[in-house]
Amino acid sequence: QVQPVESGGGLVQTGGSLRLSCAASGRIFSINDMAWYRQAPGKQRVLVASITSGYRTNYADSVKGRFTISRDNAKNTVYLQMNSLKPEDTAVYYCQTLPAVWLWGQGTQVTVSS
Repeated sequence: QVQPVESGGGLVQTGGSLRLSCAASGRIFSINDMAWYRQAPGKQRVLVASITSGYRTNYADSVKGRFTISRDNAKNTVYLQMNSLKPEDTAVYYCQTLPAVWLWGQGTQVTVSS
């Protein structure tokens, strides 16, 4: 079973930026559609952004224009560039296949202060 490792979270002020990374082992990485999810305290996990094996991207309305998902298949890594961060972006961020078939990782905490 594959379990991704997310990193890059932290504490930033409103308007700041962070770049999240997700690494996963396995030769099958490049054929998977990938996604970033987030879970805020007391709320359900939601899909934030996705990228297909063919590099087509899609975003939740709440992050459109501010977040950019990308992937580097040679490094088995998917990224989430987050700009113009808002307090409502505070959450634990997870990466996964789309649909989810891997084990969930530990996630990376993003905290945006007002």
